[in-house]
Amino acid sequence: MEASNEAAERDSPAGSAHAAARTAVTSLKLTDFRNYATLSLSLDERPVVLTGPNGAGKTNLLEAVSFLSPGRGIRGARIDAVGRQGGDGGWAIAAEVANGDGAVALGTGVMAGETRRKVRVNHAPAGSSAAFLDHLRVLWLTPAMDGLFTGPPADRRRFLDRAVLAIDKTHGTRANAFERAMRGRNRLLAEPAPDSRWLDAIEAEMAGLGVAIAAARREWAGLAAAMLGDAEAAGPFPTAVIALDGTLETDLGHLSASAAEDAYHRRLRDERRRDAAAGRTLAGPHRSDLIVRHGPKDMPAETCSTGEQKALLVGLVLAQTRLVTRLTGETPVVLLDEIAAHLDETRRAALFDLLTELGCQAFMTGTDAAVFAPLANRAQAFAVAGGTVHQE
Repeated sequence: MEASNEAAERDSPAGSAHAAARTAVTSLKLTDFRNYATLSLSLDERPVVLTGPNGAGKTNLLEAVSFLSPGRGIRGARIDAVGRQGGDGGWAIAAEVANGDGAVALGTGVMAGETRRKVRVNHAPAGSSAAFLDHLRVLWLTPAMDGLFTGPPADRRRFLDRAVLAIDKTHGTRANAFERAMRGRNRLLAEPAPDSRWLDAIEAEMAGLGVAIAAARREWAGLAAAMLGDAEAAGPFPTAVIALDGTLETDLGHLSASAAEDAYHRRLRDERRRDAAAGRTLAGPHRSDLIVRHGPKDMPAETCSTGEQKALLVGLVLAQTRLVTRLTGETPVVLLDEIAAHLDETRRAALFDLLTELGCQAFMTGTDAAVFAPLANRAQAFAVAGGTVHQE
């Protein structure tokens, strides 16, 4: 992973947050994005509060910021689905970001009729959206994630891999390469007489990538567990106890990386007949799961109340914020959509205080401006209505 052990041994979470450089979006411009024909928004480093009725476009603003990171944003949307209705299908996002190195211009978008989004850093083309990670890390929590603990393992894997990506910018490349190799293997296994030598080559590639993915996840889990353990036990958000459930992750607990790679390679070869019958590869990092327990109650997160699950999620995001800050030396930008849902007044106030303590720019949305009153002048507030945004 790119984060060094030396960086991981910095001061306490709160102290490292204050010592870290603040990263903030200071300008956001949209063209034909969702319900915004055009928008130009000037911001400072403080948290950003966006209030307005449902459907006004609050989440669309958070989604625009989330596109300044690898992937498909907070909604996981296809790039051809975010253009403004009535537009030509093209859209653009331009942002100015202030960080420890000064200021950088980030941009992304799609030209009409194209299916691949362009990425620019300081107005020059970049190879992929992974280039954004050199300047900005974006974390988020959305209402769609409220069912994270009760939903399918695939949802938790996405959460896990985005958490790893925030501190290891090569993780996404490895994961994408593994998926491509696995699809190639599945296609070969579907043939009447697949070439065994070609299969062996693909399986060797999958073994190397799969173990690297599992190792990165294990490293994140260890760092995150330590960060969660540093949190105040009697704090407003319950401590989550996390573990990984996966064949490769388990193997790495008692095998060297090379031995785990050899074991996975043998397993892929030995299970070709079974996988051919199933029409898919049944063993690998694509089957792993993130297991979360409510620490104080020592119970599975999926059996907790809705409010407790939300509090656990917030605690995980706060721990990830501390971890990214400590390992990178810069605060991430945090997107909290409809954050007031399922949090009582005490926990909301505590969250606002913690965000201020962490020094990160957080974008928060809600329908009731009064909910954010405890932030007072610690935040910048905007009213959103029908694709327009006005500072309050």
